[in-house]
Amino acid sequence: MNKPMRRVAVFCGLLILALLVRVNWVQFVQADELSSDENNRRVRIEQFAHPRGNIIVDGEPITGSVETDDIDFRYARTYTDGPMWAPVTGYASQAFGSSFLEGVEDGILSGSDDRLFFNNTIDMFTGEDQRGGNVVTTLNSAAQRAAYEGLMNAGQGDEAAKGAVVAIDPRTGAILAAASTPSYDPSSFAGTSQDDAEAWSALQEENDPDNPMLNRALRATYPPGSTFKVVTAAAALENGLVDDIDDESQTEYENPFPLPESTHELESQAGAACDNVSLREAMVLSCNNVFAGLSDDIGNEEMISAAEDFGFNEEHFVPVRADASVYPEDNAPQNAQAGIGQASNRATPLQMAMVAAAVANNGTLMEPYMVESLEAPNLSTVEQHEPRELSQPLSSENAQLLQEAMESVVSEGSSREAASIDGARVGGKTGTAQNGEGNANNPFAWFISYAIVDDESPVAVAVVVEDAEAARDQISGSELAAPIAGDVMRAVLDSQN
Repeated sequence: MNKPMRRVAVFCGLLILALLVRVNWVQFVQADELSSDENNRRVRIEQFAHPRGNIIVDGEPITGSVETDDIDFRYARTYTDGPMWAPVTGYASQAFGSSFLEGVEDGILSGSDDRLFFNNTIDMFTGEDQRGGNVVTTLNSAAQRAAYEGLMNAGQGDEAAKGAVVAIDPRTGAILAAASTPSYDPSSFAGTSQDDAEAWSALQEENDPDNPMLNRALRATYPPGSTFKVVTAAAALENGLVDDIDDESQTEYENPFPLPESTHELESQAGAACDNVSLREAMVLSCNNVFAGLSDDIGNEEMISAAEDFGFNEEHFVPVRADASVYPEDNAPQNAQAGIGQASNRATPLQMAMVAAAVANNGTLMEPYMVESLEAPNLSTVEQHEPRELSQPLSSENAQLLQEAMESVVSEGSSREAASIDGARVGGKTGTAQNGEGNANNPFAWFISYAIVDDESPVAVAVVVEDAEAARDQISGSELAAPIAGDVMRAVLDSQN
């Protein structure tokens, strides 16, 4: 072979080698990345080539699949009570992808999860189409309905108030309700038609300033207002500043409270009634001077540590991602204000439900979760969740002291009628959080609570009403948020009886 021919042969050999390397790289190295790429139309077609498995609540499906006339997408997703369950299910759309449980658990629901290999192999030999598995949730349908309808009724006419509710079983961390309003119907854009595209476009924040697709239960953070005083009280107990919730000398802070390193003072809404009060009384009256003073004495570093023990400053996966709540590094005056739930302090409703749950569970915070198990199409269990302890924010003894204070808030405070439950010990904390520069906007109304029956707490709740149709001076946690929390707690207790 002459020299030019050898060069051509070597060059062709190199091209073939490069082609083999590229093919193997695509098939084995990039396979997962390509198969999960949102622009890979074949993956989405396969997702809807057969009925998806269902998301299950209380043994019943809240999702379904319907056969279509579309050449590519044989089945479309359907939802029962779509707006009520959207913060849990998310959506599975032929055109716009998937979110929340529909997205996180897509492998099980679509049947493509490797753990369904045996089931899919059997179906292949028997000639059946691939089938999806089921996601069994921890949700309580009665609690979810009470939460959703409570938020709807807090609005005006047919318009829901902006807000969210999260309910947790403190004993296990199981999420019992996760409602967010305003909401949307995932069925409205499940397909690929022009109507679906218009429905999707109408729901985007640039076209609807109420942002109905925002999951306010998990992914909106608010100043927690006076509900955060529960965390500050826990930090004071754990750091030894207070060991007797009825000893006025341990919480003797000037009223109004002069912010450290500042010329500003913090007023307490209860005025002179907050002079020389115990921790229990300060909790009932929501005295800013006491909790700002405690936060200042504890210091920013220890306050951050206390907040993080309750779950602040990190994302949580339930398995849907929840945004991180924030207790920041800050200067002394800001830290004092953060101790009453203002300044740069921000929390999700999930986070504040976790705070109430930890107190109710005698100081032990369980990891929150909303998927009880994953099922194969033949209903065999693929994965079973086991409850896990997340942290121990406070000792059992201090938790019981804090329970006493929170139960006094309900029995002696303005939320008594809304939150009291026959046969249960109910603890709570109201909050009215400032909103906007100079508190120019309507405040947020908060209420966190728990119910204890036979020395165990089956439910803790956090409610925030963001934009209620009420006069500014009528917006309070006890008036707007506490009735919703009471209804959710009663729904859980009734369903367990």
